[in-house]
Amino acid sequence: MSNNPIAIFGEALFDQFPDSQQILGGAPFNVAWHLQAFKLRPCFISRVGRDASGDKISQAMRAWGMAVENLQTDSDHPTGTVQVTMKDGEPRYEILADQAYDFIADRLDRDRQFSVIYHGTLALRNRTSEQALRNLTARHQGKIFIDVNLRAPWWHKESVNQWLGKAHWAKLNDDELMSLAPRQNTLQETMRLFLAQHELEVLVVTCGSQGALAISQSGECIEVAPVSDLAIVDTVGAGDAFAAVLLLGMQHDWPLQLTMERAQWFASAVVTQRGATVQDLSFYRPFICAWNLDAIKNKFVHERHEKHENI
Repeated sequence: MSNNPIAIFGEALFDQFPDSQQILGGAPFNVAWHLQAFKLRPCFISRVGRDASGDKISQAMRAWGMAVENLQTDSDHPTGTVQVTMKDGEPRYEILADQAYDFIADRLDRDRQFSVIYHGTLALRNRTSEQALRNLTARHQGKIFIDVNLRAPWWHKESVNQWLGKAHWAKLNDDELMSLAPRQNTLQETMRLFLAQHELEVLVVTCGSQGALAISQSGECIEVAPVSDLAIVDTVGAGDAFAAVLLLGMQHDWPLQLTMERAQWFASAVVTQRGATVQDLSFYRPFICAWNLDAIKNKFVHERHEKHENI
């Protein structure tokens, strides 16, 4: 297990559902939320408005045990809100411009290092946040994980390809892959071409109810699928749940096959809940126990104590 934490960069917002229910969201926020429950204490870097919604996000993070020192506040721009509608069982998003997460500033300690920097593509639509991430990755010595979220009209192929060129791991869904890569005879062939073009170590493509595929630079090809009798409530955040466990596997050095199986298991559980985040720690307990995360954390803490005592 790496001694350095995972950095999560990007949007924190509220998903507004048709019944007026608001649920905490934003792909990076969702990923950080899950990783906190899985005892990794990620460094979440984002920005919210100086408003009631921003206060709710800060309070929720504190209550969940998440660090808030890198959650910036913005007096000029509101906390992000996304209108979510469902069509044919899939979520559709209406994303407003000039939200607080578009203006993330470069304020992080320049000597701080991370095992992995995770980011999406939505928060990079504005030059301010994009420059902050450029500065962060320029100082970075570990891996970079890009979670591609193509939300029209907030993406440009050239920009996404540039960020893919910096990444070691990438995750996107099958429709997004076809928007970015020349289509080949099969999905796997398209993935292999995409992996080679961007010199990725691992490429993961999610395919909704069909599961997910992963291919690696070393030649692995792994396919996982959910069980067929899931009591699906909604699929908002399923990809974020998948990404969180991919990062967990990277941090704990799990084999790719095992990481993919566990990511699919957790994503399948999340779709039985409403919204992308679950605010009940008991939901995570079966995974923590099955994956022995308590023992891993205790071993890590003990090793850190020993290291400090020997200095």
